[in-house]
Amino acid sequence: MDKFLNLPEEKRKRIVDAALKSFGANGYKKTSVSDIAKGADISKAMVFHYFGTKKDLYLYLIKMCTDIIINEIKNGFDYTVTDFFDRIKESAEIKASVMRKHTSIPAFLISAYFESDPEVKSDITSLLAIGDDYRDKIAFEGMDTSKFKEGIDPKLVLKMLIWMAEGYTSQLSVSTLDLDAMLKEFYECMDLLRDNFYKEEYL
Repeated sequence: MDKFLNLPEEKRKRIVDAALKSFGANGYKKTSVSDIAKGADISKAMVFHYFGTKKDLYLYLIKMCTDIIINEIKNGFDYTVTDFFDRIKESAEIKASVMRKHTSIPAFLISAYFESDPEVKSDITSLLAIGDDYRDKIAFEGMDTSKFKEGIDPKLVLKMLIWMAEGYTSQLSVSTLDLDAMLKEFYECMDLLRDNFYKEEYL
């Protein structure tokens, strides 16, 4: 990996973009190293030289995307916000901003999230769990639980939001992905939950 990291930034970006696009469009199994090499305008041998195996490249991309998103949230999140739903919205806005800047990431992450190939499935789960742990920290650390009605478990509410996001995402066509429309509908769902789970005085 050091050989890849020591390349000029422009060449690294070209290789990463080609790999993100290939995996995002075709999934892990159907993507060939030849596809990636052609998209990056390098030889197939050089892809293996830089990354070792297709699997190593794929897992590197997942970690890279996760790190980019987590670092953006760490740097941009307002930790003085204590409202549960406002925190989720702010986190979602930062993620969307990252995906607008790095346009090859959304399709790749959606593809990786639903990837079922046994060669990489367990590794994907482990890598994505890092982001899940940080998401829970953002949602709950310092959050004002007093706004919820008695008997409402905020952790279960977060699970509901995750299930909704997964269901929505599974129906998306990555070729026509509209982040703004996706966020709008997601926020509408959150508002419904807020109206039903918050005490009257906080609505």
